[in-house]
Amino acid sequence: MVMIRVRSRDGVERVTIDNPNITIAELKTLIELQLHVPLSNQTISLQQNLLLAKNPADRSRFSDMANPDIRLSSLGIGHGSLIYLSYDGEREIVAAARRPSITPAGSFGKKMTMDDLIAKQMRVTRQEAPHSQLVSFDRDAANAFQSYVNETLAFAVKRGGFMYGTVSEDGKVEVDFIYEPPQMGEEERLLLMRDSEEEKLVDAIATGLGMRKVGFIFTQAVGQDKKDYTMSYLEVAQAVEFHAESGLKEWVTALVKLKVNDDGVADVHFEAFQMSDMCVRLFKEDWFDFERGKEGEEVDSKVSRMKEDVVVGGKDVIEVDNDFFLVVVSIFDHQVLPLTQSCFKFSFTGT
Repeated sequence: MVMIRVRSRDGVERVTIDNPNITIAELKTLIELQLHVPLSNQTISLQQNLLLAKNPADRSRFSDMANPDIRLSSLGIGHGSLIYLSYDGEREIVAAARRPSITPAGSFGKKMTMDDLIAKQMRVTRQEAPHSQLVSFDRDAANAFQSYVNETLAFAVKRGGFMYGTVSEDGKVEVDFIYEPPQMGEEERLLLMRDSEEEKLVDAIATGLGMRKVGFIFTQAVGQDKKDYTMSYLEVAQAVEFHAESGLKEWVTALVKLKVNDDGVADVHFEAFQMSDMCVRLFKEDWFDFERGKEGEEVDSKVSRMKEDVVVGGKDVIEVDNDFFLVVVSIFDHQVLPLTQSCFKFSFTGT
């Protein structure tokens, strides 16, 4: 499930959607159902100044979300995104569900023991072992993905795709092809303009071949090599969203980057991880603060900020080192049948 935050004159509320591939028209229908704002009265936008609009003429100037057929993913809207809502008339305000708070001590509340207090805090620890025993990449599929990024994009911007293959009963993941949806890559950000109908078609073809979606792969731009992190907070946010969406405990996140070897030559380097169970839990329970850095704030990319303090190593912190969320997965390779591989190349090479 994906949560979208909606800010109106009444404050910030939440709308739950199945995935960010729905259209604006479908989002408005969900706003009507969940927030009780009639669809005909709604004007929504990514621009905060919408809340200053005083009449229909003012609201008509905000047209960035006026096309009902545009998909949310094409606008960069995902879990935790904030949109703005303006409407006429009155409505019944829906009470927001809140996390349980600590019961106060004293004559009007239950007395808290130290054990009670500790139990109510979110403790973040490292996960030692992944659910996937290993991930094996088809050599041609991996080479096709990295070659395009290396030879055409020169690793100047990010590129990503979804990995398809099989998962064995003992947790071995095989990646046999990579589907690259339409996308826009920058040095530090990757926007996948996902099309649910196209993805359904890819899923159907994969199912016919006895395969399924098993992970997410992306590249890091050469400029990121100067940064002191394995994955940035933006990459963690995107990776955990896809992991949580999949519902697959063996889901693998792979990254590809240029790495200088001992001879001073840049080699293409693959790494594989799983987002930890704790990371997925924090995402599903809406602990991550995804709005950081959007107002020009300088941020430390190697940490992820929480909305409330969590406990790491016995200390209360608001920021968690991204490495706490990564569980290393061993990488192997294999070769699929030539006939099948040619089908993959024809059908799924990214553009």
